[in-house]
Amino acid sequence: MTFTFPPDFLWGTATASYQVEGAVHEDGRTPSIWDTFCERSGTIADGSSGAVACDQYHRYREDIELMQELGVGAYRLSISWSRIIPEYRGPVNDKGVQHYRRVLQALRDAHIRPVVTLYHWDLPQYLQDRGGWAVRETAEEFERYADVLARELGELVDTWTTLNEPWCSAYLGYGSGVHAPGIQDYGQALAAAHHLNLAHGLAVQAIRRRLGDEAKVSVTLNLQVCRAASASPADMRAKEQSDLFANEIWLGPMFDGRYDPRLLQSTEGISDWAFVHHGDMETIRQPLDSLGINYYSTMYVRQREHDLVTASARPAGPYSSPMPAQEGVEVLPPEGQLTAMGWNQEPEGLRDLLVEMSKRYPGLQLMVTENGSAWDDTVENGGSPFGGEIVHDPHRVTYLEEHIKAVAEAIDEGAPVSGYFAWSLLDNFEWSLGYGKRFGILRVNYDNQERIWKDSGLRFREIVRGNAI
Repeated sequence: MTFTFPPDFLWGTATASYQVEGAVHEDGRTPSIWDTFCERSGTIADGSSGAVACDQYHRYREDIELMQELGVGAYRLSISWSRIIPEYRGPVNDKGVQHYRRVLQALRDAHIRPVVTLYHWDLPQYLQDRGGWAVRETAEEFERYADVLARELGELVDTWTTLNEPWCSAYLGYGSGVHAPGIQDYGQALAAAHHLNLAHGLAVQAIRRRLGDEAKVSVTLNLQVCRAASASPADMRAKEQSDLFANEIWLGPMFDGRYDPRLLQSTEGISDWAFVHHGDMETIRQPLDSLGINYYSTMYVRQREHDLVTASARPAGPYSSPMPAQEGVEVLPPEGQLTAMGWNQEPEGLRDLLVEMSKRYPGLQLMVTENGSAWDDTVENGGSPFGGEIVHDPHRVTYLEEHIKAVAEAIDEGAPVSGYFAWSLLDNFEWSLGYGKRFGILRVNYDNQERIWKDSGLRFREIVRGNAI
């Protein structure tokens, strides 16, 4: 059976500034927390950094031509905050602004809609020096940054995304410490979570003040699909506990205007939540045009025999990092054929998540803003329809097809899904894992920056051009 997507369905690919741009010392850019983190010994698996990455800062026109060949109608990219405002409360960097104006205009000229993420984890180091996301000031500075972008780039942006995966920024950056800035303090992680929520609300307000209500604004969350290992009340409670930390800490404030009281109760030994001020919930809860969902895998939990899961316990979910200490929750090892990240494959989880969100928030448009898989690729000579080398990646092709089918099933069940973005356009710097994990539907030869087609890119091209699977 063939499923045809709606005529206005938006197909795209996605990247993030620090993962692909390179040029970290050019045109006035100052260090982000990832530049600093990469300089620390032992933080990155292969000792690398995003200093060069895919060199998209210089090669964006070549990459846009590849997007045109794919046939996509949108490109999800992020802005480097420290390219725009290089110094604490300093002037706007015109060279940084003009670079992004050129990129966005080139996308527009190619009839590709720019979906712009304001923050994809690369906090300016000067703000981390003042406390980072653990302090309220960072959210306030984010409001100014959002206003600058709306003023300087507003007419070129199709959709604004405030944050990408605040779960990772808070828990991996300030809890487990496996991401920049590398802090291990779950009290700070919870403060960071709240200030990220607050930053989101302040940024939405800033964009709409500058551009009006017609500006399309979104947020992207990596909502985790957590399954109970059994239907027992104990295992169901474990799932509920995991959902509080993974999902409700974002959905509650952003869409319901509240933190779940069970979340506050569960963290009594970690934080008193004094960082939440009067009026914050009203600021955080802003009308949105869509919710971006990043999805890769599921996780299964059960009641733990011991009383407490500590910060060094078995990690959970994408990027394999623990949540704050949770009473009675044990995450089970993933089963089945695992990707190179060690993640399971359960496309049904994407369908279920989309349907669940559509029922919980009727009328809210949903977009799959990241979905993809890492595998160990092998380059072969010849065979590309464009000439040159090619990568045959059947596992990635299957993953792509099965997850796009899951999106089709969700739409068939009534979920208002308006777009799908493959992660990622290119192999890139995979954060603390360096360059060893490849998510791209196009391969990057890091020795000469050549882009090499993969079968997954060719298959995605067929799906996009046919608007069907």
